[in-house]
Amino acid sequence: MKELEPVVHIVIPDTQAKDGVPTDHLSWIGNYIVEEYHNKNIKIIHIGDHADMPSLSMYDKGKKSMEGRRVKADIEAANEAWRILNQPIYDYNDNRRKTKHAIWNPERFITLGNHEDRISRATENDAQIDGLFSVDDLDYARTGWEVVPFKVVKWLDGIAYAHFFYQPMTGNPYGGNIETRLKNVGHSFTMGHQQTLMYGLRFVADKSQHGLVAGACYLHDEDYKGPQGNAHWRGIIVKHQVQDGSYDPMFVSLDYLCRRYEGMSLERFKKLKYPHM
Repeated sequence: MKELEPVVHIVIPDTQAKDGVPTDHLSWIGNYIVEEYHNKNIKIIHIGDHADMPSLSMYDKGKKSMEGRRVKADIEAANEAWRILNQPIYDYNDNRRKTKHAIWNPERFITLGNHEDRISRATENDAQIDGLFSVDDLDYARTGWEVVPFKVVKWLDGIAYAHFFYQPMTGNPYGGNIETRLKNVGHSFTMGHQQTLMYGLRFVADKSQHGLVAGACYLHDEDYKGPQGNAHWRGIIVKHQVQDGSYDPMFVSLDYLCRRYEGMSLERFKKLKYPHM
């Protein structure tokens, strides 16, 4: 009897889609997943903060930068970016139907982040707008993704996924180096939230525990981080041989994907297509 091939997890960190920012990378990611893994046993996990929702930012409330921001426009921008990410799978399955083959329907999950939670907090804090919009206006569930509520942990093959993990007594996200976080969390985990890439591995009772923090998968720079704060790794993570919390990580940068689909470095691509970004 043939042994089953271990599952592959594909992790998409925070994409922070909003009006006016590039979305080319979302097409690259979708095409890469289809081309490389359409015949594999995979699970796709978006770690949250796809919908940036700047119109509901409490940090910018009252500032000039808030002028012109609209909730409806934020939701529309997030949904259009979501369509771009998913379009390669739609196209692949359309072709499968035409050729009378079974469609490909990998398991897909999104762990909602604090940016999506801005929608829930806004309606909870102002009864006048309750019912006007909600997280359900985002197209996640309608496109076949399982939506994991903010801060809820989703366990997949021995790995805990959430937008972030936090100290139970304070509710604040764990800080420190990855070794300290692994010790505090106590098991294999993957989170986003922070614009960084941190990976660590330790062995406990002959079993491996993997800690992963990856919170950036977008092309634009964030103004609040300033001119020196946007130089961080951006990309997706492919976990091969996932079993009981263990895996072999492969880091796929946006620069690699740009070279693959645009034939040039990410730096050159941005200078040519977005000279004023």
